[in-house]
Amino acid sequence: MKYFLLIYHVVDDYVSRRAAFREEHLRLARAAHDRGELLLGGALADPVDQAILVFRSPDRTVVEEFVRNDPYIANGLVSKWEIRPWTIAIE
Repeated sequence: MKYFLLIYHVVDDYVSRRAAFREEHLRLARAAHDRGELLLGGALADPVDQAILVFRSPDRTVVEEFVRNDPYIANGLVSKWEIRPWTIAIE
């Protein structure tokens, strides 16, 4: 299994706009967590300009599928996203 970071760069008014899509986004995240794919996730603070989600899966297709289904992406709350393989030194 490999680790992947999903990095969201969010729009300036992300905090005020996310409420309408938050439950759907969290439902998607909880389902991925229940399957053992999503380990951690959350927004960075001060400023809230990015969010980081940590996935563990055989390859990046699991993360790509999450992105395809995330209402934050579909509704323009994320201006840019990237998937980065993460090499863990200490676990």
